[in-house]
Amino acid sequence: MQTIQLKDKKFKTHISSEEILKQVSRVALEIAKDYKERNPIFLVVLNGAFMFASDLMKSYPYFCEVSFVKLASYEGTESSEKVKQLIGLNHSIDGRDIVIIEDIVDTGITMSDLLSDLDERKPASIRIATLFFKPESFQKDYKVDYIGFEIANDFIVGYGLDYDQLGRNLKDIYIITD
Repeated sequence: MQTIQLKDKKFKTHISSEEILKQVSRVALEIAKDYKERNPIFLVVLNGAFMFASDLMKSYPYFCEVSFVKLASYEGTESSEKVKQLIGLNHSIDGRDIVIIEDIVDTGITMSDLLSDLDERKPASIRIATLFFKPESFQKDYKVDYIGFEIANDFIVGYGLDYDQLGRNLKDIYIITD
């Protein structure tokens, strides 16, 4: 088991890249079953979901469109519980099927804010795909439709997730040890 240090925190390997890719492929096939005859817009939440989205798109076998939105709600290892929309969706989604691609859903506050904004734009449907879901932390009542991993309420980095902007490029998932 590999240990790394990012700034003042130590992390150890928690989920291998092989396990991640297996779950990403499974999620892509689940989405494909639901959207085979349609052309969904995959709305990727930056920065964290970029690696998940990239591998998901490689495994998704049908036509789709991809767009991006950038939101922020974390400061260090804690949720600020305030969502800032930094880069928004700048084209019409009226009558379209939307699949939000998120790296992690924990409290659900960030996603709730995004869902409210998207719902005002009158899409045909909205579904959520997340690589990581923390059921112990989840405070909202919407459904998360596609889940790669259910995990405990631990702070993780790697595969797009960061600690103060470090660790996004790690291919495995690491869990905080201090």
